[in-house]
Amino acid sequence: MKTPSKQAYVPFVSVANMMKIVLHVGIERVMADLVTEIESDFRRWGEFDKTPRVASHSDVGVIELMPTSDGETYGFKYVNGHPSNMKKGLQTVTAFGLLASVETGYPILLSEMTILTALRTAATSAMAAKWLAPKDSRVMALIGNGAQAEFQALAFKAICGIKEVRFYDIDPTATAKCLANLQGSGIKLTPCKSPQEAIEGAQIITTVTADKQLATILTDNMVGAGVHINGVGGDCPGKTELHRDILLRSSIFVEYPRQTRIEGEIQQLDADHPVTELWQVITGQAEGRTGPAQVTLFDSVGFAIEDFAALRYIHSKLEATGLCEQLDMVADPDDPRDLFGMLLRAG
Repeated sequence: MKTPSKQAYVPFVSVANMMKIVLHVGIERVMADLVTEIESDFRRWGEFDKTPRVASHSDVGVIELMPTSDGETYGFKYVNGHPSNMKKGLQTVTAFGLLASVETGYPILLSEMTILTALRTAATSAMAAKWLAPKDSRVMALIGNGAQAEFQALAFKAICGIKEVRFYDIDPTATAKCLANLQGSGIKLTPCKSPQEAIEGAQIITTVTADKQLATILTDNMVGAGVHINGVGGDCPGKTELHRDILLRSSIFVEYPRQTRIEGEIQQLDADHPVTELWQVITGQAEGRTGPAQVTLFDSVGFAIEDFAALRYIHSKLEATGLCEQLDMVADPDDPRDLFGMLLRAG
């Protein structure tokens, strides 16, 4: 039996190696690099195949595929969202992703994406705030202190210069976890007893709660003029965080309207309610923040191009670090027509 060709092996980034790559580069440096990569892909938005993610919903959660291609490389992410998993000692969100060559269809990378999704979600949030938040923003309210919270805090420090984060969660142990993990980060860490207290003095409000329900984390009277809201937790049908009245007085920015109108905060609004696509702001085709009293809202649900950029970034780190395994993943018979013969000879 012949030795498998190089194309038969696919680099695989395990959880262990993903953590090594991130710590080798530095968490905040990775965040900044991901912003650069995502912005780069948003600037060539027209080159990508775009479709709302393919979702399979159940009473307990959702399983989704998020595909895209730029004509040279194809990528997808598998991701779930199961809020009740935490009670079982399991992650609410898990993910893995793949890149493949469009020319051959052969995979070129398989990677864990539970950690990578947390990084790219936080990087995308901070990227949006870079374009939309008040320029002098130094204080952020972080409502919902689960698995995503520390990533958000560090991304906003690295990208937007946030100095203080004001934390609130209905579970005080979640806030305590954040405070412990972020000690020594250079951020002033302020625990709060209510969402109202957390919002006091904040120029940026980030909501990142996990319950799969039509919730009202922020009411209209809580949100003053001039703030930027980063709505992360509302990311599937029937799951929201913001009162509808907040949306009606905000300038709303989204990733991909066809997907966000199904999954985001704007599922509460009419289908023709005006929104601006974030890539248009980044390319200068649309305005972002236009005045000091304006309330801006990034209705973030996550989009496949962000995952594509994150996978490209990790792929670029493998040659220098060697932090991957080679999987024998693609059958490689002597004669491409003789797959059956290859099977028989293996005996």
